[in-house]
Amino acid sequence: MKKENNLNNLDKITLEDSFINACKDKKFVGLVKKLNIPKEEAMKYTSSLEDTIKELNNCEQCANLLCCQNRLEGHVYYPKKEETGLIFSYVPCHYQKEEDEKAKNKPSRENELANARMADIDVKDKKRVPIIKWLKNFYDTYDKNGQFKGLYLHGNFGSGKTYLIAALFNELAKKRITSEIIYFPELLRDLKTNFDLMGETIDYLENVDLLLLDDIGAEKVTEWSRDEILGTILQKRMNNYKTTFFTSNLTIEELEHHLNIHQYSDEEIRARRIIERIKQLTDDMELVSENRRK
Repeated sequence: MKKENNLNNLDKITLEDSFINACKDKKFVGLVKKLNIPKEEAMKYTSSLEDTIKELNNCEQCANLLCCQNRLEGHVYYPKKEETGLIFSYVPCHYQKEEDEKAKNKPSRENELANARMADIDVKDKKRVPIIKWLKNFYDTYDKNGQFKGLYLHGNFGSGKTYLIAALFNELAKKRITSEIIYFPELLRDLKTNFDLMGETIDYLENVDLLLLDDIGAEKVTEWSRDEILGTILQKRMNNYKTTFFTSNLTIEELEHHLNIHQYSDEEIRARRIIERIKQLTDDMELVSENRRK
């Protein structure tokens, strides 16, 4: 028992020595006073408090997030007084808060598509006029109980392909027409990581009134993604007379080459089968316009 007491005394002396040494720094002393904790309590957190002072010193010399020298970029390891003692966590600096605020206020692509309206479509670009006329005609004539072709809309990156179709979908939603926009590469990633959702997801995509497979051709093609996922969805939608849309940076001919994985004759047949389904489901139109994502 006496030996244990001696060890405890040695630990206390070591903590006190470290604390006294840390108190040579006026900033350390100021932080302890700000936290309003007794010396005996502060001694327990000497090392962590010194880490806080070090990071605060880094912040004084910092011009922006790129210059951050702290362990977690844009954050300071800072203490908060609780009933049980001090709790240390990473608190964002003012540069990080500015970035967080910008990100919060910046419209996301999802929000942009959700708010897309046909009345807001830019009609000044003459290259868009044929597509706008197609969309307007589709809106005027579409009946979910009939058979209507969708659109295979291809063109350069950022030309507004997805926005145009999203605007159509949003207008038709007012008529209680259900629709879904699926970024195709992301769909494949999600299904790979969660096979339990595959049946439910595929069933939904096969039956929603209007479906847009966005950015088809941007995915890494496998036999599974082409035949089991894409092929199944397209075949069921054809059987159910459901209208399907596509956007792509590839023409249909380029997409066929993309789907022909190994360039074998058997692969060529499977790729051609997908392309024929797309052709039966859609009208083929091209949009070459300025990059609106700049």
